[in-house]
Amino acid sequence: MIGYLFPGQGTVRVGMGGWLRRDPAGARVFAAADDVHADLDGGLAELCARGPLERLISTDVAQPVVTACNLAALEVLRSRGHVPDIVAGHSVGELSALCAAGVLDVEATLRLVAVRSRLMAALPDVGGMTAVLGLTEQRVAELAAEASAPGEPAVVGLVNGPDNIVVSGALPALQRVADLAVDARKVVSLKVGGAFHSPLMAGAVDDWAAAVRATPMRPPAVPVVPNVTAEPTTDLAEITDALIAQLTGRVRWAETVLRLTDVDTCVEVGDSKVLTGLHRGVGGRCLTMADPTAVRRLRAESVA
Repeated sequence: MIGYLFPGQGTVRVGMGGWLRRDPAGARVFAAADDVHADLDGGLAELCARGPLERLISTDVAQPVVTACNLAALEVLRSRGHVPDIVAGHSVGELSALCAAGVLDVEATLRLVAVRSRLMAALPDVGGMTAVLGLTEQRVAELAAEASAPGEPAVVGLVNGPDNIVVSGALPALQRVADLAVDARKVVSLKVGGAFHSPLMAGAVDDWAAAVRATPMRPPAVPVVPNVTAEPTTDLAEITDALIAQLTGRVRWAETVLRLTDVDTCVEVGDSKVLTGLHRGVGGRCLTMADPTAVRRLRAESVA
């Protein structure tokens, strides 16, 4: 049994997607992404290759470049005859997972991500995100509630592991969380463009919902584990609702990983090792397409 995991926008770096751009199957995805994002100065593939990093990490670029790498890796796997038995994606990576499950085709995925990234980037300055390490989800949620104030919310936005929690919200509230988290192992302010997966994304929800519901979708060929439920499903209506809710909802990645403990091998499908590290942290078996040998190793495991 094989699971595909797709990373999100926090995995960008200069040079990403290098070997995937050189593979014929991957190159076709980058060409399609360049067409969809023809408004990007220098082209999407060129931004992946050369940066600058300051441009890559901006929301309107980070989400498209990560998705291009994810889908390029997916097409490389498809060209070698590999198919998943279950899929999940971290934040914007969920759209790549839907492509892997057959809900969306490559072009529709690229176009939906373009809409998502533009809507989120167009919001006013709406805060940021802070990682709190060494505390439980419940404890961090309590700190976020204590730090919140009228017009300055803070919520748990992502649960990446049992003690790897990301708080999303207004900057003053995030500072209060940092001040209150005296028992944390580490508190790190993340370099992101906004308070993703929080109520501060509400201004983009209506247009995002309209874009999602206007996009043709097919029932998934394999189960999908949405971020906001962390429960495998093949119900297209549930998947659609979860994709909309995800914009302001919590990414329950730690629970998602637990749903995949019976999977023989997971593959991080993209140019990232972040999800591989999180998966191995709970004893799971995971390969990463950031390593070009992953395709060969997956084939060897499939034959064995």
